[in-house]
Amino acid sequence: MLIQAAVLRSADAPFAVEPVELPEPGPGQVLVRIAGTGFCHTDVLPRVPGFRGAPPLIAGHEGAGTVVAVGPGATVEVGTPVLLSFDSCGRCANCLGGHPAYCDSFYALNLTGRGGPGAVQARDGAGREVAARWFGQSSFATHALAGSRTVVPVDPDLPLELLGPLGCGIQTGAGSILIALGVTAGSTVAVYGAGAVGLAAVMAAKVAGAAAIVAVDLHDSRLEKALELGATHVVRGDSDRVVKEVQAATGGGAHRALDTTAVPAVIAAGVEGLRPRGTIGLVGAGAGARDLVLAPSALTMGKSVTGILEGDAVPQLFLPRLIELWRQGRFPFDSLVRTYPLAEIDRAERDAAAGTTIKPVLLPGEG
Repeated sequence: MLIQAAVLRSADAPFAVEPVELPEPGPGQVLVRIAGTGFCHTDVLPRVPGFRGAPPLIAGHEGAGTVVAVGPGATVEVGTPVLLSFDSCGRCANCLGGHPAYCDSFYALNLTGRGGPGAVQARDGAGREVAARWFGQSSFATHALAGSRTVVPVDPDLPLELLGPLGCGIQTGAGSILIALGVTAGSTVAVYGAGAVGLAAVMAAKVAGAAAIVAVDLHDSRLEKALELGATHVVRGDSDRVVKEVQAATGGGAHRALDTTAVPAVIAAGVEGLRPRGTIGLVGAGAGARDLVLAPSALTMGKSVTGILEGDAVPQLFLPRLIELWRQGRFPFDSLVRTYPLAEIDRAERDAAAGTTIKPVLLPGEG
């Protein structure tokens, strides 16, 4: 099938919206007409020299749309509205144990852009291969192929063009709080970085009933948004008193913290800002050789540092929960969204990098 897709041709080139040939759905696969797809920081990782997902590549991993064709053995029918999330094998111990984000094949299936062994890719107008399995979907396009582990059916009355970010960034922030870190009512939380992931964490901490929710960021506009969404305190990230302010706001240190920045100095401050036996989760998609250095005494009070992928969520279970919270007005993730036509993907990328847009969502059907 001939589709339009935003192809990254090289690490330093703009995305090029061009026709590519997508193969027919294979066994267990579905073809989804994309209504909207979020732009996430992870989608620029293929720009990092030496990264495993090398151009030419179609990125995009927060898609939502409607199934328009199915392959043999597909688990959903034509016409089903769906969200698209990350891919997993479904067979390894972690998948079978309800932790698909820690699938043995997570990196191969999601971050190479080429999926598992033997996955058929797209072809450009000259017949050259273009990687089209980024997070099992490659949804910076009018259409995307996805497998059964990637697809989450949803109700037909939902605004599909806005829901895509639930599949990764919003899921990561909310799942980290509600699942991986297990925030409970009356506890205290610090969130470092108030982008889409961090603000999803703030909203989730409010849902969990946290007594103090501290947001730390460099942008005043994002700190104001954090207060609007449930933060009880905000701290400027360039303050020389970040740790003391977090400790004061949380009555001696946070029970749980989440770092979305992947900046070593911020993570170290987050560890210091924990109370004894506190835990900080790391979700930032950093790249490059940046070491995290902690003093030998940093963890002696029972503090813990843990990495988190995708909030440790099972998308087919967790995303319907988030949608129901949104329906109730308790999780207004859509207030973070600004939409762009797919043709303006480079403007969306610039706005996201500058911090002027919290969560860009690309609309392939516009422009």
